[in-house]
Amino acid sequence: MSYLKQAQDFQNMMNEQGTMEAFEKYYADDCVIIEMPTGETRKGKDAQRQAIIQWFGTVEEMHDGGVNSITSDEQNGITTIESWFDMTMKGGHRVKMEEVGVQKWRDGQIVEEKFYYNRPGQ
Repeated sequence: MSYLKQAQDFQNMMNEQGTMEAFEKYYADDCVIIEMPTGETRKGKDAQRQAIIQWFGTVEEMHDGGVNSITSDEQNGITTIESWFDMTMKGGHRVKMEEVGVQKWRDGQIVEEKFYYNRPGQ
């Protein structure tokens, strides 16, 4: 399966079955996640799993979201997903978050992902 098809399946799975199901299938145990606004780096699937759970704990309600584009560099195993979310954070602040995730793939799984996004509330 091409990297583009894998990224599309990953995104479809997130939309249809949920973030955690897609995460469990598509992230490698030794993945590295880098948050570009802060430089925070998480190593390993367990660390990323906890970060996802913690982040969802700050969201009161998801109103809408979507994907603007998915691209791939098939030669280098890199995909890019541009997405957005309209949500209300706990405490009542409604935000639109826009994000770009750059993913490096190996053996059908994401081994590195860099997130570029506007920080909610800014």
